[in-house]
Amino acid sequence: MARRFWSSRGVAVSVIVAGIVVIWYVAAFLLNAPFQRDLDRRAEIERSPIAFVIATMSQPKPTLPAPHQVAVDTWQTVFMVSPFRPSSLLYHAGVTLASTLAGFISGTLLGIVLAVGIVHVRSLDKSLMPWVISSQTIPILALAPILVVVAFNLFTGQLKFPTDLSRFVAKALISTYLSFFPVTVGMVKGLRSPSPINLDLMRTYNATRAETFWKLRLPSSLPFLFTSMKVAVAASLVGAIVAELPTGAVAGIGAKLLVGSYYSQSIQMWSALVVGSLLAAVLVTAVGVVERRVNRMMGARAA
Repeated sequence: MARRFWSSRGVAVSVIVAGIVVIWYVAAFLLNAPFQRDLDRRAEIERSPIAFVIATMSQPKPTLPAPHQVAVDTWQTVFMVSPFRPSSLLYHAGVTLASTLAGFISGTLLGIVLAVGIVHVRSLDKSLMPWVISSQTIPILALAPILVVVAFNLFTGQLKFPTDLSRFVAKALISTYLSFFPVTVGMVKGLRSPSPINLDLMRTYNATRAETFWKLRLPSSLPFLFTSMKVAVAASLVGAIVAELPTGAVAGIGAKLLVGSYYSQSIQMWSALVVGSLLAAVLVTAVGVVERRVNRMMGARAA
């Protein structure tokens, strides 16, 4: 009976979440206590141990906000404010989501095209694949400001794009850069997954390369593709958030984090992080839902 209880997925997740919350509260107390102790000493205030703990958990600008502070701020900025107002985290999440989806879609398409070329053209396999791999060795924090500044100046100065559109395209480029790599690598592995026996069978049927691709290689690659897309969509979100920092954006989760760091609004920063994490979970779940439906339609196995 006990084994069945602990094997329940919901119980396991609840225990993990509860453990994280407890560790978070302990860390918040340890990090906020020195400042609170110094504050009480200057104000000549004597507190009981319980009152001192409560004070460390209710600071307006704590070093590490307590979970309930983050939860309250997230609730107020998500559900108590119109999503069309700049003070709403839903508004900022929507701005980040737009550039994330643009970068994810373009990165996925680019990754698929590169993978098809690498699998079917031997020279591309030898010449292009090493560059695809080496492109990811550059830290995104170092590359993002360069790409964003160059792209922003190109679109606003040379192409005369509106400023907001230039920022959007610059952020989408960073998301594309981070998302195309996992799709390329996963799709290459998927397109090469059919066994030699299956390939020989297609040759026996006198199938063309196009027929082999559509009827054998592509269905076999779907589990690998969707697994890569889950990684890619999360990477696209990270890229969009990072790209919002050097563009001078006034909206978006990255902009919210930047403003919070300027004014030491740690609660605001953690609320933005929570919303960003939930957004990533929703995007990955959405890809998983599409994966299950496509796999049922195509009869493909799960990766």
